Amino acid sequence: MSSPLLFAIAALIWGSTFFAITLQLGEVAPAVSVVYRFGLASATLFAWCLLRGDKLRLPWRAQRWVMLQGFFTFALSYVCTYGSEQYLVSGLVAVLFALMVFWTPICSRIAFGTPISWRTWAAGMIAIAGVTMLFYNSIAGAWKEIAGGGTGHFLLGLILALVATIASSAGTVVVAKVREQSSNLMLTMAWSMFWGTAMVVVWALATGQPFVLPSAPRYWMALLYLSLFGSVIAFNAYFTLINRIGSAKAVYIGVVTPVISVLLSIQLEHYRPGPVEWLGMAVCLASVAWALRAPATAPATASSPSTQPAPEASLAAIPEVP
Repeated sequence: MSSPLLFAIAALIWGSTFFAITLQLGEVAPAVSVVYRFGLASATLFAWCLLRGDKLRLPWRAQRWVMLQGFFTFALSYVCTYGSEQYLVSGLVAVLFALMVFWTPICSRIAFGTPISWRTWAAGMIAIAGVTMLFYNSIAGAWKEIAGGGTGHFLLGLILALVATIASSAGTVVVAKVREQSSNLMLTMAWSMFWGTAMVVVWALATGQPFVLPSAPRYWMALLYLSLFGSVIAFNAYFTLINRIGSAKAVYIGVVTPVISVLLSIQLEHYRPGPVEWLGMAVCLASVAWALRAPATAPATASSPSTQPAPEASLAAIPEVP
């Protein structure tokens, strides 16, 4: 399969997954939907590995990092993402996920001491200005609602979406440690999704969220799409693309994805952004594109180049997209 086709597959699938999540909201608790999605995706990946003749066992040293990745990427991030989309238009959540380009280098700096270029800092400040414009009217309306005795659910959704992006960035940084322990991408993804699913099961039970089987056909269609396409096929296409053209180019999927999501929100969720919102989106995505053009720096850890990618080239990538 050609590289342009792989790029298109990943971008189109991930651009549509934010809306597909909204089809799972309502009848089933958000955390339970996360369990169903990644439970199915994990089982699919384990079956794939068995068909290839892979051994499913991972040493404990690798499992520790895989569990940590599962917590950040497939538990905390997705529970917050599903929760945020109860209150925010899916396209806006997708735009916020573009901020991973800035959160990830910061997480890498905290974890590994990796330097951050001036361009990344500058682009990050511009992106924050763009996000401020994008959400200014909605935040002002939410504050008025709270002052009038309302719930201010919009602000809750915004906070959950930001936590989701930071958690995904932390999971992206952990990927580097997982790769040091195992080069079998499909197997580590399977285990990571398994552990993330197990953690969300514990959370759902502890918070009293009932495990019910939905009756709506659209829920089951969305579940299959998100599990098989959004969580298996798109990831496979993305990582194959990285091996061919490098993460510095493949990461532009993270700029295309929010554009597709916003267009779907306009068409399917009746989202009608005003001039200020359009300008905010343009500023945010332009800053992301500018940051991604920054030259890669040498990794700060002692890992070999084959197992530890340069932080601003691949750790700034966005492999965890809803």
